[in-house]
Amino acid sequence: MVKTNFNLFGPAHLAILAMVLVLGSVLALLHRRLPRLAKAIRLSVAVALLLDTAMFYGYQITNGLLTFPDHLPLELCDVSLVLTIVALFALKPLAYDLAYYWALAGASMALLTPNLWEPFPSFGTVQFFVAHGLTVSAVLYLVWSGQARPRPWSVLRAMVGVNIFAAVVGVFDYVYKTNYFYLRAKPANASMLDYLGPWPIYLLCTEGVALVLFVLLYLPVRGRQVAEPARAAVTVD
Repeated sequence: MVKTNFNLFGPAHLAILAMVLVLGSVLALLHRRLPRLAKAIRLSVAVALLLDTAMFYGYQITNGLLTFPDHLPLELCDVSLVLTIVALFALKPLAYDLAYYWALAGASMALLTPNLWEPFPSFGTVQFFVAHGLTVSAVLYLVWSGQARPRPWSVLRAMVGVNIFAAVVGVFDYVYKTNYFYLRAKPANASMLDYLGPWPIYLLCTEGVALVLFVLLYLPVRGRQVAEPARAAVTVD
């Protein structure tokens, strides 16, 4: 892994984190102030995420970096990005249930402790922050604008879903000796996993941490209604 010059919680890092929150707030404000453009705003965010993803994989392919079995979209952040795009395009309840928790507990953690592989700024590192940051901003925008919210029992859905995903990825890791989802080893950069003990203890500890995070994420939105009756399907169990 290339040693990065990115300063953890330095001025650039703090500015990026602030921009993620600001973008989510601005999008939610525009949704409420410009109701006639609300759908166009939501779809534009979805298209922006799609284009960013396409640019990333185009860059990977052009530079010969998209190789099997490494560099595949098998991280939790990859799946949460796809679910966020689905939620933006169609306001699918299950997609948002999973995207809300997986993005805010996963992609946001990646933003806080970025696992960078190139010097900053470079295409790869900038795209890392754009993809993760826009995913988190989009999830916050949907709930802050009242277009979607996690449903009752969404914590259970998110926990079951993440364990199913981990089981599938775990089989892939075992067969191909990869380390997606950090199931076989901790990341080289500093992360919360450093405080959860050695392998495999930290895997068990992350179950408890995930449950606590998901419950905490559910509490602020518990009982909140969507903004418009036309979107009531988002809250149907």
